[in-house]
Amino acid sequence: MLLSRQSALRASCVEGPAPAGGAGDGCPPVRGALCPPRELEEVEAALERIAQGRFGGCEQCGGAIGRQRLLAVPEARCCLTCADARARDTDR
Repeated sequence: MLLSRQSALRASCVEGPAPAGGAGDGCPPVRGALCPPRELEEVEAALERIAQGRFGGCEQCGGAIGRQRLLAVPEARCCLTCADARARDTDR
């Protein structure tokens, strides 16, 4: 899944300029329509964690990232509990 997303993101970066909208207009970017460099970085970081045998472990608490979370967000660095805590801290 990650390799497929990596290929798609790289291809979208090569295809040409991003269409209007999506960046800064309050709407999330459309997958494959833009080149979201942050998303590509996260996917490549997840592939590196797989290669190092660290995939599926939370970078904050060291616990396991749940299977359902990894299926939904395969590039996740943190478990849902730590991600929620980080989001609450960011909102302050």
